[in-house]
Amino acid sequence: MTRPVVGIIGNSHHLEERFFVQMGGENNFRAVAEVADALPLLFAGIPDVTDIATLLDTVDGILLTGARANVHPDLFGKPASPAYEPYDADRDATALALVETCIGKNIPLFGICRGFQEMNVALGGTLHPEIRDLPGRMNHRMPRLENGDIHPDIDYVFGDRHDVNLIADGYFAKLLGKQTIRVNSLHGQGILEPGERVIVEGVAEDSTAEAITVKDAGGFAVGVQWHAEYDPQTNPTNRKLFEDFGNALRQHKNN
Repeated sequence: MTRPVVGIIGNSHHLEERFFVQMGGENNFRAVAEVADALPLLFAGIPDVTDIATLLDTVDGILLTGARANVHPDLFGKPASPAYEPYDADRDATALALVETCIGKNIPLFGICRGFQEMNVALGGTLHPEIRDLPGRMNHRMPRLENGDIHPDIDYVFGDRHDVNLIADGYFAKLLGKQTIRVNSLHGQGILEPGERVIVEGVAEDSTAEAITVKDAGGFAVGVQWHAEYDPQTNPTNRKLFEDFGNALRQHKNN
């Protein structure tokens, strides 16, 4: 039996200031292949290149990954600012349409970091452009040295940094068998107002939304603010999430 196929959204980059390319992080591919036991397939986050109907006839699920670019504030009624650039309008358009279509057709959907935020916006929610600026919130961005450079130890950068408290009897608590987990943190934007169907199942110590599901979704529709793709081969929490995503993919493929 062939493995299910997962579409992984691409991100726009200007390589060497000459070439426009679509890129995806290798950790996403390895998490899908090695833990979800599926075939990763990168597709362009460009709406006039990627035909969603054809894409969803080809794949068994979608992974919306993290990215450097922020979701554009125009999409949730907030003012844009150069301070929160870069933006990637093509990815915005592709991802938000995918969220709506996947949920409507019960196609497995896993949103990570930016993907988590895209799920909320697609369902009518809003984001704050810099969650650490809200009163009482911690700095959720990746750790840096005193001179502003990113910390050179990648395992430290992606290391667990804060707890997430899960609601009792929710999807996450049932899957993980606990109500408190510890996760990494590498984001600026965060959920301000949840979308109408967004169920916030996990919050950080400072009340920042970290784990969501979608009310009345007929299939796997899960989002996490942390980077679960970094270490699911060794991290029990992230392993269970990608394994369950894999189970959903196989069920969808065999229906």
